[in-house]
Amino acid sequence: MANIAALQQLLREVTNTAISTLAGSSNRRASGEREGQYGLDLLVDGPLVQSLLDNGLGVLSEEAGLLEDHRSLLAVVDPVDGSTNASRGVSWFATSISIFDDDGPLVALVENHSTRERFEAVRGSGATRNGELMGPVVSLPEHERIILANGIAPAERAWAQYRVLGASALDINYVAAGVVDGYIDFDTEAHGVWDYAGALLVCHEVGIPIVDAFGRDLVHRDLDERRTPVVAHDDETLEEFVRIRRASTSQ
Repeated sequence: MANIAALQQLLREVTNTAISTLAGSSNRRASGEREGQYGLDLLVDGPLVQSLLDNGLGVLSEEAGLLEDHRSLLAVVDPVDGSTNASRGVSWFATSISIFDDDGPLVALVENHSTRERFEAVRGSGATRNGELMGPVVSLPEHERIILANGIAPAERAWAQYRVLGASALDINYVAAGVVDGYIDFDTEAHGVWDYAGALLVCHEVGIPIVDAFGRDLVHRDLDERRTPVVAHDDETLEEFVRIRRASTSQ
């Protein structure tokens, strides 16, 4: 049986190291090794991944790929969720890690580098925001809703306003916290599992419905698979958001 407290402490330690590492970077605009990657992604990913491997976990990382996947626990890692924001000095980026076992997400942590706002979750034990237990949220009527999105929202809407902030794990956790009223990915096949894994368990523990817009399982271990997450505060609103997403473009 996994030692949950030890796993939580490990995630806190490696995240603290990630935040310190990026804070000491002198050139956040440097390119990485492939299109869309920044040097800061690699800078943070290397020591973070090595620490997780050294502690007996397998790793699925956006930057390093799939490593030691035969191990019983797999850490799904986005070293810098919102790396474009980080490169430009926009204070909305995080390190996101979720540990999967055979039953799916077990432990998760997402922490904003700039504000040190931290979301944590343990399967069956709830989720916290800055150490405070997160509870049920209230669904607002359509004319009061503000949602977060990835990509460009269509003309048809079931909300009053939307924002595109650019860090999906943080975005989705803000839905779970009740700060905003939903999240819809309007881009085409844009999200790897690492993009939303850190928020998936938080949603489950708070009772927030989250699905792929096209009915696929959000929990997987495939480096090349992509998903289209949609999140809302209740099933009826989620159904409406999914309908709008499906109607907006092809998959």
